[in-house]
Amino acid sequence: MSAFVIHTVPGSPYARAVAATLEEKNAEWRVTGLRPGALRSPAHLSLHAFGRMPVLEHGDFVLYETQAILRYVDRVIEHPALTPGEVRAAARMDQLMNINDWYLFQGCGNVIVWNRVVGPKVIGLVPDEQAIAAAMPRARIVIGELARFLADQPYFAGPQLSLADLLIAPQLDLFAAAPEWSELTAAAPTLVRWLDRMRERRSMQRTTWAEVAAKAA
Repeated sequence: MSAFVIHTVPGSPYARAVAATLEEKNAEWRVTGLRPGALRSPAHLSLHAFGRMPVLEHGDFVLYETQAILRYVDRVIEHPALTPGEVRAAARMDQLMNINDWYLFQGCGNVIVWNRVVGPKVIGLVPDEQAIAAAMPRARIVIGELARFLADQPYFAGPQLSLADLLIAPQLDLFAAAPEWSELTAAAPTLVRWLDRMRERRSMQRTTWAEVAAKAA
């Protein structure tokens, strides 16, 4: 099987989800590193018409949208399966993946994490405290829902690791670097323990910001 190529700016939690999924599948992958300003370049727009990331290349097949990429990888490499076989567990996985995209990232991660973690590291951004404060009520709801769905399960869709865990973990790993994390998770100890367990997985340890940046160099 040909190697998988991830086009991304190092540090992207969505690209990390793809890389971690490939690691869980023991697949060969590499990174074509992008500068933030290159997302609107003609070369990148030829791969992603909307100028976003990541993009996956697999042989002559090009695919964007992270959920589509994760499901493609799970289908093309069958073992270990990362989608539950039970219908309701699979539906819960799908639901949590959409919560990640529409509520955890949009309005939370792209505000709080950007202002506290990514922006200062990448471009020396001075945090917008008003924007962070405005995002906190939404973040409290999101973290509360994640904790509610996780409950006392090992993983979000039940006893086995799923694509939902691999999509959410990179987002929360960045979130945990923000001072707001302690407040948001004060009533969600199971979510904190879940993230600790995810961080112990080889797939997470081999896809850190530094690891991906080294592959992209």
